[in-house]
Amino acid sequence: MSSILLYLGYGSIPGFFASLIAFIVTYDEYTKHYVDKRMPLRLALEAAIFAFIVVLLLAIITGFILTKAFAS
Repeated sequence: MSSILLYLGYGSIPGFFASLIAFIVTYDEYTKHYVDKRMPLRLALEAAIFAFIVVLLLAIITGFILTKAFAS
């Protein structure tokens, strides 16, 4: 159980930066295509949340794989 918290800790920092970059890039691109500013904001938030979850899951999966590899 404590290893999951460790993987979450390791994944949350890069996940934060990945979500921040995804938000900035997506918002900048969608503001060129929409007149209303609320729609690009919502789409950029969705992209940021998705990027955070993907990076966090990759950190957890990588942690389990490395733990199994080094335990053998």
